[in-house]
Amino acid sequence: MRCANLARIIGVLLVAAALGACSTIKLAYNNLPELSYWWLDAYLDFDGSQTPKVRDELAQLLSWHRQNELPRVLGVLQEAQALAPRDVTAAQACRMADQIRERLLAVTERAEPAGTELALSLTEAQLQQLERKYAKNNAEYRKEWLDRSPAEVQEKRYEKFLDRLEDFYGRLTPEQRELVRQQVAQSVFDPRLAGAERRQRQQEALALLRGFNATKPPPGEARAAIHAYVMRIADPRPGPWRDHQQALLQEGCRNLAALHNATSASQREHAVRRLQAYQDDLRQLVAAR
Repeated sequence: MRCANLARIIGVLLVAAALGACSTIKLAYNNLPELSYWWLDAYLDFDGSQTPKVRDELAQLLSWHRQNELPRVLGVLQEAQALAPRDVTAAQACRMADQIRERLLAVTERAEPAGTELALSLTEAQLQQLERKYAKNNAEYRKEWLDRSPAEVQEKRYEKFLDRLEDFYGRLTPEQRELVRQQVAQSVFDPRLAGAERRQRQQEALALLRGFNATKPPPGEARAAIHAYVMRIADPRPGPWRDHQQALLQEGCRNLAALHNATSASQREHAVRRLQAYQDDLRQLVAAR
């Protein structure tokens, strides 16, 4: 986890649920407040006064998201479905990524008041728990990415991409698999740079929260600081990490367009059916409010 504030965490969870595996969308979405609570609790170890507030805020956020954001996510899926039967450009793929980013940012903005209230209530003991959780996550990241050889990292990324692509398009041909393998081999992805950025954001989060704990700023000032922190993650300052992020984004758009344009009519039909199934589930979730 890169960020300690409630807004970022909830945003990731909600959008992931909305675009996740079709068979689990409704179950995961309806249980997000409970799942989110326990995930957050592992980082912050809520006390008796925080627990009911966090649970209530998570429930309210889900209700807002169901009414306001799910229809917008449906619109993104409809646009993707319209594109699926034909060839696409890298620019079109990037537009879809931008739309998902906009939906994430909408959720983080909505969650900022609750995130601010929670941040101002954290004790030093809870921040120490957060620090320990960060350390555990970093150790797992090192094991998963940094302690592997370049060839092992490539194979791990290839398998992840292959699983996602075959869930969407159905089984890929040997030629398509080779295309994916080549794309991974030529990727600019640098797990060490990503790991360094991860640790930097964690330290910024801890410094921010410890500053709140020491100075007890007014809620408006604290919210502005949290918002600035989230935006630095969403839109990094000029420098090596921003350049790397932009390169990865453009690479991803090019790779997705190239793979999609190499798919057969039956694979594209599979993608259309998958997108329709997502939409059907989301419509049921909207209707259940």
